[in-house]
Amino acid sequence: MLRSRRSRRGLTTALAGLGLLVTGAAFQVAAPATPAHAATTHRVLFDDGHAEEAGNADWIISTSKPDPLAQDSSPSAETDWTGALSSWGVALQKTGNYSLKTATSALTYGGSSSTDLSNFDTLVLPEPNTLFTSAEKTAIMNFVKNGGGLFMISDHTGADRNNDGEDAVEILNDLMTNNSVDSTDPFGFSIDSLDISSGYPAAISDSSDPVLHGSFGTVTKSLIADGTTATLKPSDNSSVKGLVYRSGYSGNTGAFFLTSAFGSGRVAFWGDSSPIDDGTGQSGNTLYDGWNDSGATNAALALNATAWLAGDGSSSGGGGGGGTGTCTAAQLLGNNGFESGNTTWSASSGVITNSSGESARTGSYYAWLDGYGKATTDTLSQTVTIPSGCTTAALSFYLHVDTAETSTSTAYDTLKVQVLSSSGTVLSTLATYSNLNAAGGYTQRSFSLASYAGQTVTLKFTGTEGSTLQTSFVVDDTALNVS
Repeated sequence: MLRSRRSRRGLTTALAGLGLLVTGAAFQVAAPATPAHAATTHRVLFDDGHAEEAGNADWIISTSKPDPLAQDSSPSAETDWTGALSSWGVALQKTGNYSLKTATSALTYGGSSSTDLSNFDTLVLPEPNTLFTSAEKTAIMNFVKNGGGLFMISDHTGADRNNDGEDAVEILNDLMTNNSVDSTDPFGFSIDSLDISSGYPAAISDSSDPVLHGSFGTVTKSLIADGTTATLKPSDNSSVKGLVYRSGYSGNTGAFFLTSAFGSGRVAFWGDSSPIDDGTGQSGNTLYDGWNDSGATNAALALNATAWLAGDGSSSGGGGGGGTGTCTAAQLLGNNGFESGNTTWSASSGVITNSSGESARTGSYYAWLDGYGKATTDTLSQTVTIPSGCTTAALSFYLHVDTAETSTSTAYDTLKVQVLSSSGTVLSTLATYSNLNAAGGYTQRSFSLASYAGQTVTLKFTGTEGSTLQTSFVVDDTALNVS
């Protein structure tokens, strides 16, 4: 239902200079919650909310969820945890440098759940078998864009383990091509619709690559046991790099394992789930020990890639996200011009709109806070992670204020622009605008958020209107540019 203000916007604008009434440029010293990508412990989330246990699959590190430590707090053997991925999980746990959790519900980014992506450095998708929702795809893509690591593991085409009409090839391609953040081949590759019955794909020769030559060993070969490959498109993303290739293939075709970058984050893709299967798991599953296959080095590949995604190693082939202390120039806000409608941002009902009552600066959509002429509070917010290596983090937005107030001295209606910690604590009030700032057209406002590098913060606009005459705060074309 449209707001009542929409039908009565022919209001006289009280013009005034667009100077700030109050600025809070000096950041408060309040300690934020533990920031993503700045912790010394690498935080890895394994997904189990998309039928990863359907059929013979058992793609979990432990039956204890979300915390595998509840099954065994100090595992020494992979059988101390139950799951076909327990070898992977236990190997990471034994280093003392990783905190592992399992997600069993919808994936979110910027929420309050203990398994919200803002609490992790890396997300592992081990052969998902149900489609991600629109909200989940937005969460995953923004997580990577803002510095997270994404590990996508597929299987062969037709591996529809829960018989819902979707397999991992289709599901992961859908994530990359049908999301609200960037659907224009964001990672620079597509997954092939193939079922390759067997093989031992070989690693390229690159002694400097941290995934092939990492702290967990040297990678020489992997394993295909009914899997697929990917086609690289470096013209779409120059960071994409094939590391392991199907026999007879090289360059842009037949990549069985690859890495890439997106925004400030890192991406890895593996074309089969057989290499991560350790042969043990829950009763009733037919499993195969690809993890320890004597003809391959799958354990080293999985573990090195996890470390690289979480922030270890150089940025070769994968950008600079995940707490590496480096920074890839990027614009971090999703749906920054509001043209995707009510997505990515959290907003009061009707705030993100294409109503003709006000005008967008560009495009059709904009954010319209207040303007009712009665006591109202509207909010607009988005959570973002600023990579720790960035020395520049410039927040900007265009603001238009119009009002029916006539006072030239009293701020009856206000718009606060604030930075909040992941726990909701106000870290800084960047500016406060009011009816006294009314003027025709949009004016750009800019602030430095460089002091929040390495932190996950929420950018929040709060419009508060008094009990009588209306004031509208109209925002468009936001951006958070880091370098």
